[in-house]
Amino acid sequence: MFTLPLRDNAELRPLETWHAEEFAAHLDRAREHIRPWVGPAFVTGDVAGARDTLVRYGERRAADGGRLYGLWLDGTLVGGVMFVAFDAASGGCELGCWLEPAGEGHGLVTEACARLLDWAFGERGLHRAEWHCRADNARSSAVAERLGMTLEGTRREAWPYGGARHDKQLWGLLAHEWQARRA
Repeated sequence: MFTLPLRDNAELRPLETWHAEEFAAHLDRAREHIRPWVGPAFVTGDVAGARDTLVRYGERRAADGGRLYGLWLDGTLVGGVMFVAFDAASGGCELGCWLEPAGEGHGLVTEACARLLDWAFGERGLHRAEWHCRADNARSSAVAERLGMTLEGTRREAWPYGGARHDKQLWGLLAHEWQARRA
């Protein structure tokens, strides 16, 4: 296991099956806050569901696919970042995130996603990263902008939630753009 310090009181770590109880407790604090913005399979209601989510991402990681990382602030799991999709063969990935209210406003997601992009582009040689979010999720769009992503389009009414359909934005970033920003 590894821990990457993001600042004095914050860490990025793999979120693994043995974290199921801690993840479930975190989801209890975050559930209603994140429900409109993340997929329904992610927002589980108990320890068994939390474990299933962690196992699913563990299997994706083992297949060199998606990966899940937690964000700990002052020793408490407050959210995370992930490779929703990761395809080394095609050279592309999709990043995602979630936070409970206590984790907001600390810059954790932007900093953690920058670490993921450094790894994806630098270590793994990927060519393209994407960010998908509901068009009305200003906080998520702001992360994509801070990472230097370009809004490439909006898929109209592509995100069903709460009996309505919402527009979905697609943001993209190419490896050479990221490397120029980091230089």
